[in-house]
Amino acid sequence: MTKPPRIGVVGSSNVDVVTYVERMPVWGETIAAPRFEMSFGGKGANQAVAAAKLGAEVVMVSKVGADLLGANVLENFAALGVDTRHVGRVENQTTGTATILVNPAGENFILIVKGANGDLSRADVEAAGDDLAACDLILLQLEVPLDTVYAALEFGKRRGVRTVLNPAPALRTLDPAKVRLASFVAPNETELAILTGLPVESEDDVAAAAKRLLAEGIETVIVTLGARGSLLATPEGLKRIPPVKVEAVDTTGAGDAFIGSFARYFAGGLGLEAALARATRYAADSVTKRGAQKSFATEAEFERL
Repeated sequence: MTKPPRIGVVGSSNVDVVTYVERMPVWGETIAAPRFEMSFGGKGANQAVAAAKLGAEVVMVSKVGADLLGANVLENFAALGVDTRHVGRVENQTTGTATILVNPAGENFILIVKGANGDLSRADVEAAGDDLAACDLILLQLEVPLDTVYAALEFGKRRGVRTVLNPAPALRTLDPAKVRLASFVAPNETELAILTGLPVESEDDVAAAAKRLLAEGIETVIVTLGARGSLLATPEGLKRIPPVKVEAVDTTGAGDAFIGSFARYFAGGLGLEAALARATRYAADSVTKRGAQKSFATEAEFERL
């Protein structure tokens, strides 16, 4: 039997508070909304869950509050097979939350409260070192302190473990020298514009911005383009990964579905383009259902597609 790929995730764990609206309110306006839900989220947790649902062994390095929400997050991880030995509980701190508004087109606005995610530290990365060193890939995002992200990138480089940096939410303060430590940098168009300071209005603009990152020494760039698929940029050239056409219901977590599934299939032995094609299909399927983690297909469900 083939050994499952092993994925490490150093990142956030949140509870999502989702309100579905007929239209987005304007500033100062109160409107009635037809539905409200709470679910598990956080970019780190979402990516971990996507990989775990697809059969990867996943070790999570994160922090939650010593509150009811934190206990629920740990229970959810355990139910999905995510290793929680390195998910700490912080006294006198709340679990991170995301307040999300979703309109009928599936578009969303998101407000993040870091809570315990802000307490994840360089020391936590080192404490998980033996387990992270045994991983095929380490996934990173920007919902935890930057120094912690840098520590994980440095760890991966030092220990020979490939890393995927998803620079979301985008920050202008990223250290280019640290970003170059990542094996893969995977922004969306908005994040690409912030990383490079270049426009991304056209396909040519996106290609030029991706090439800028390569010129700055980044090994591989993967630009997610939503309903237009993705762009793979390497020193050998650019390759468009075509989209999978679906009727979007809710795009929350789609980028995380893409990253988590890409990690699972690339670490599982697929080539780069094949893994990205799988990830495109997996993310497309996720937007046909509501929510983040609960919209992610299991391996058996995905294979039936």
